[in-house]
Amino acid sequence: MNSRFNKDYWENKYKENATGWDIGYASTPLTTYFNQLTNKELRILIPGGGNCYEAEYLFERGFKNVFIIDIALQPLKNLKKRFPDFPDKHLIHDDFFNHSKTYDLIIEQTFFCALDPNSRTAYCNKMHNLLNKNGKVIGLLFNFELTEIGPPFGGSIVEYTKLFYEKFSINVLERCYNSIKPRDGRELFFIFEKN
Repeated sequence: MNSRFNKDYWENKYKENATGWDIGYASTPLTTYFNQLTNKELRILIPGGGNCYEAEYLFERGFKNVFIIDIALQPLKNLKKRFPDFPDKHLIHDDFFNHSKTYDLIIEQTFFCALDPNSRTAYCNKMHNLLNKNGKVIGLLFNFELTEIGPPFGGSIVEYTKLFYEKFSINVLERCYNSIKPRDGRELFFIFEKN
């Protein structure tokens, strides 16, 4: 695994508060999706969760099987400080690629775009392995040209389709209609179901 963006890199980002991707709340496209979920027993993983307002949002609405994994410890501490009732055992301080439990739903929010693009095939394979039968990965992907400059790293519908189509049914992959203003026109909302 390419370690250009390793544990120390991300830990320093949080310690220096250099987290421009952190909007301070759960993003509208994700909360819109969450609001239509009815099964509160779903096992949910948020990889590269960061300060993870999405986990807080879900937990407050009765989803008690929400887990966060992050390579950096500081954002997990930040969530616990902000939301003391969040279960310690659901805060996983580890590399996503080492994780082996399985889930019904995985939430993608600024994790994929933060990985070195050389890790994308490994990401796709790992997502597939972590999902239960009929499990889904849903979330947001950036819709702008993939360059060497990042993170964040972009991509396109064509690139994402090529990457995911062998292991997932692409139920939804379209321009996001309810992005926050700074990301308007630059995000794709997706729902991929495990094949």
